[in-house]
Amino acid sequence: MVEEEPGQDDKLPPDARLDALEQRLRRAQQEEAVRTGQAKPADANEQMGQRVLSYLIGGLLGGTLIGWALDQLFGTWPALFITLMVLGTVSGFWSIIKLSTAKTKKDR
Repeated sequence: MVEEEPGQDDKLPPDARLDALEQRLRRAQQEEAVRTGQAKPADANEQMGQRVLSYLIGGLLGGTLIGWALDQLFGTWPALFITLMVLGTVSGFWSIIKLSTAKTKKDR
């Protein structure tokens, strides 16, 4: 009989077992898509967030590293380090502002 087959939980009604099976199947399909590289690409909002983060971190780290290197070269510690760190941060924010106020293709 159907009720005596192995792997079936008699405590759950039949609909709940099918729902649980469908959920496990969807999860397995998503994991397989990620594993094989067929997952959905990042949407526009996620790409924009990553771009903003890269501008901010890039400006800060770029200015800091160049300031540190120039301070080591000229022996002016910490004047150029602090100055270029601030300028790098400001340039990162400026790039973010330009990006956020830029017109999109359909606004033109």
